[in-house]
Amino acid sequence: MRFFLLSFFLTFSLYAKDITPNDVYTQVMLISDEIHFLLKHYGIKHKHKEIIERVKVDTKLKPRNAWQKTYEIMVKINILRAEYNLPIVEPTNMSPVLHLNPDLVYEQTQRILTELNIFKLRKGIVSPKFKEKQYNGKTPVDVFNGLSHISASLDELNKGGVTPSFVFGENMRLYDDITLVLEHLNIEDKTIPKIKDIDSTPTDTFNIGMKMLEKIKELQIGAGIDFVNFSEFRKSRSTPSEVFGITQLVLAELQTIKAYIGVDNITGSANRYNTKTPVEVDQLMSWNLRKLNLIHSLNKRR
Repeated sequence: MRFFLLSFFLTFSLYAKDITPNDVYTQVMLISDEIHFLLKHYGIKHKHKEIIERVKVDTKLKPRNAWQKTYEIMVKINILRAEYNLPIVEPTNMSPVLHLNPDLVYEQTQRILTELNIFKLRKGIVSPKFKEKQYNGKTPVDVFNGLSHISASLDELNKGGVTPSFVFGENMRLYDDITLVLEHLNIEDKTIPKIKDIDSTPTDTFNIGMKMLEKIKELQIGAGIDFVNFSEFRKSRSTPSEVFGITQLVLAELQTIKAYIGVDNITGSANRYNTKTPVEVDQLMSWNLRKLNLIHSLNKRR
């Protein structure tokens, strides 16, 4: 029996393949083909070049950023399912880690492809079998940009970006994570939400997200955690969908903080909200920033 198991694992290891950014990018392009087909199927005009220019960034990113973008895509597939009267299936989430294995991004692409195939099956849509193309020289940022293009294309397929209610739900996930970190570090939290700023815009809220990323970067540097320079993501004008995206970036970076201090809790799924407004999203995002600013070090207070 032992000999059989040893032989099995040795044989498996011979066939195990190191997954590269080129491999992941191939899968991302398959997903892109599927989304483009659905856009054409439903007669929705696709602003291909405009989207590519809008979402493209050029900076060194981590696999955790691409993984979180796949989570964002899964949420938008749920929006698509709801639009066509199919039940929502919660996206997969995972325990916080300091260094996310790139193979996990590949796994997520397979989940996305499966969900798209299920959607087509349920709606009786027959599509061609798209051929895998081979790529060379692709980097994590190429993967991220490809996923960002898919996410923005899903906004078109969904006939609009994510609603403020969805963005609010993701910010509540942030709220819960930051609260866990504060409790673990024994930091007293007396913050309360400020009065709603009725003049706030999605751009204002996006900029709060950028401030949160800067604060997390400061904490990461102090703790010796690999950080990302997100200055490339700054925008002069932001959409609600981009506020959703910046929230996902904050969630991804916060996982490294949780992992470093030993908070192993998986970030919970978003609760459903139906009537939230951009002003309420801005109020909650501002509160999250104030809570985050209470942390001056990741050394646990005694």
